Amino acid sequence: MWRAAVALLLLSAAAAAAEPPLTADYYAQTCPQAADIITGAFIAKQTSSPTTAAGTLRLFFHDCFLDGCDASVLISSNAFNRAERDADINLSLPGDSFDAITRAKTALELACPATVSCADLLAMATRDLLSMLGGPLLTLKLGRKDSLVSSAEAVDRRLPRSNATVSELITLFAARGFSPRELVALSGAHTVGFAHCSEFAARFDGGVRAGEFARVVRRACAGYEKRPTLAVFNDVVTPSKFDNMYYRNLMRGMGLLATDQALAEDRRTRRYVRRYAGNQTAFFVDFARAVEKLSVYGVKTGRHGEVRRRCDQFNSLPL
Repeated sequence: MWRAAVALLLLSAAAAAAEPPLTADYYAQTCPQAADIITGAFIAKQTSSPTTAAGTLRLFFHDCFLDGCDASVLISSNAFNRAERDADINLSLPGDSFDAITRAKTALELACPATVSCADLLAMATRDLLSMLGGPLLTLKLGRKDSLVSSAEAVDRRLPRSNATVSELITLFAARGFSPRELVALSGAHTVGFAHCSEFAARFDGGVRAGEFARVVRRACAGYEKRPTLAVFNDVVTPSKFDNMYYRNLMRGMGLLATDQALAEDRRTRRYVRRYAGNQTAFFVDFARAVEKLSVYGVKTGRHGEVRRRCDQFNSLPL
């Protein structure tokens, strides 16, 4: 029996070793125009819908943080499966980003059929849009395959929520190999985009410091209980620019989400908030490193995934 077990381990190790590695020039021969196609599609979408960039950053995080960057969040539900994007926490993911991915994938399939994965598409789009907003340049490796599974039930309690404590956040990130410093750096993505009033308005009803900010938020969210789409920019100072203003706002008590403000007050994370508030270059360096690390977390390669023909559907129905 032990010989059979050893043989099985050797076969598994050999299979793992045979998996093709991610590389920066993965599509150099098979689809050299891939980057230009993706960039063009997302520039067009960002120009017509300026919230696309922030939405795509959020989509990338929700995809990668769960079980790796495998485009599982892009799958649509059907009669046989309730997919990740229909989990409660994902219902607010922006339609503009999904639409841009669909447009880019259609163009890719015309140019290079069955070649560029949706997971790589989302990673490259995130890199491009971050740069467009003035953020740091990312160095990405490519060659991810798309997931064969997407389940809404798998999402519960595995993505950070707007009412999470710092301890809960640290635990969630540590389970994926990320430090408190990387947690704070990745949270800097909130320097762009917006949050719906239902996620934070109640905490501004009273007792919150930065009184004028609280009054502005209350006015912006007036009647949100009956208007669920009401939202406020995460960074009300430079909402469309990727910079360190998010941290500077936290130092003034102007964090929109309770989780964000808590990072500036907890002893385990506040030193990083202070560092990034005072040094944008340090933030950019740490953010880029953390995103690059996240981009290779749990990726599928070789036979462990597929290259979807459509980003919202598996090539065949899941078993």
